[in-house]
This record gives sequence, structure tokens and C-alpha cells, in this order.
Amino acid sequence: MMFCPQCNSLMISSGGQLKCRRCGCIQAIEKEEDLRITTTITPKEITIVDDDDKVNTLPTITVRCPKCENNLAFWWLRQLRSADESEVRFFRCTGCGHTWREYD
Repeated sequence: MMFCPQCNSLMISSGGQLKCRRCGCIQAIEKEEDLRITTTITPKEITIVDDDDKVNTLPTITVRCPKCENNLAFWWLRQLRSADESEVRFFRCTGCGHTWREYD
């Protein structure tokens, strides 16, 4: 990955050169072998909570479970996407153990 020398944003390949989306800085591609096109997406596995003992120490919130309609769930936050995007809230029902997530 190449970063803009002026504003440190990620630069993209455009017409045989690198261009910054934020400030418009253009830089020549020095080595063609540094550029790669990938066509496969590797799935990421996320282990939400490994141990049920850890869940019992999490804070609870009044929220309706979509599976059993219980009104109490444990909750926690995780940063799944890039750092400039908001965190994802996870919930685990105290009744049936169903886990779901909520995005902003």
C-alpha cells in the first residue's frame, strides 16, 4: 500500500499512477511489481466470546432479543472495520444465549 506524502491517506492506482482521494496528490508508480490485483476475498472469522464465564462479567442492557423476546442482554463493543469507523455493538441474550450485532 502506498500512502500520500502530503496527507498520509491511502493512494489508489489511477491511469498508471497513484492518486490521493483526499488531497488529489499524484505520484508516479516506481515499480510495477509492487502493484497486485487480488480477486479473492478471504473471510475473517470473529470469535465473539470464548468463555461463558467471561460473558457473566459483561455489563447488561435492556434490549429485546430478536429470537426469544427476552428483555435483558449482555453487551460489548468491538472495532471490526477501519479505525475511522464506529465500533460494532454485540449483544448476547441472558435468556437463550442468542448473539447479534448492531451497527451505527
